[in-house]
Amino acid sequence: MRVFTSARYTVSLGNHSYPMEKYRLVPERLLAEGVLRGEELIEPEAASVTDVLRVHTPEYVQALINGTLERKALLRLGLPWSEDLVRRAFAVLGGTYGAARAALAEGVAANLAGGTHHAFADHGEGYCIFNDHVVTLRRLRAEDYARRFLIVDLDVHQGNGTAVLCRDDEETFTFSMHSESNYPARKERSSWDIGLPDGTTDGQYLEVVAGALPQLLKKFNPEVILYQAGVDVLAGDRFGKLALTMSGVTERDRAVCAFARRAGIPLVVTLGGGYARDIDQIVEAHCQTVKIAGQYS
Repeated sequence: MRVFTSARYTVSLGNHSYPMEKYRLVPERLLAEGVLRGEELIEPEAASVTDVLRVHTPEYVQALINGTLERKALLRLGLPWSEDLVRRAFAVLGGTYGAARAALAEGVAANLAGGTHHAFADHGEGYCIFNDHVVTLRRLRAEDYARRFLIVDLDVHQGNGTAVLCRDDEETFTFSMHSESNYPARKERSSWDIGLPDGTTDGQYLEVVAGALPQLLKKFNPEVILYQAGVDVLAGDRFGKLALTMSGVTERDRAVCAFARRAGIPLVVTLGGGYARDIDQIVEAHCQTVKIAGQYS
């Protein structure tokens, strides 16, 4: 399985709560454990400004590049501006696009970042600068690789930016299953939203997933599935309110991968969120997601 990653994914944020080191530790662990071989890790080509402008406004893109975002916009984003952060944003987009091209050719591929579902056309928020899923699908469509996309977002937070960006796109179906009481306080309308109560456990969660996945293909016929595999659904996550175990997250990922395989639809996996207090737990969960995806490649 081809997996996209880069040293550009890891940048210094100073004393910050965002677990940036996971983007270095995940590929290191996948290699050390033999889950991936060195030749399966691919350096992405950074997205272009043209790619980004298919989704985001020129004013926002230029302010981000030039470092002239207003303080309010930076607070909403939640990350301190730097040239390295800008380079990272373009690299991450390239990783998701590269994974999508690989998945179209081979069935399954992953980006060891991405899932930046809180980014809107004119601003970023919730640690999300650009919306990698939407930038990717619009580029694929512009280049005639695919037209119809299903976004399966199982991060603990609703994909609010994705919902708004795809609201009028009849060839994209957005499915978000998330913690209902969690961020964002104001939910947007996805094609299909399932809000879960606080404390939802493995059995409850997996029962909902098992019921929802088959329904998606009754509602929509996609050519590509983009999977936001956030691991902030784990019990004890600092920014999550659900109560899944590591086994529960593994079975969730297995269900999505098996669903895509049975349907014969290319699957693109992006990591999404994970904010456990122990970074080893975050890394283990993300690595498990990639390992499961590789079993279906």
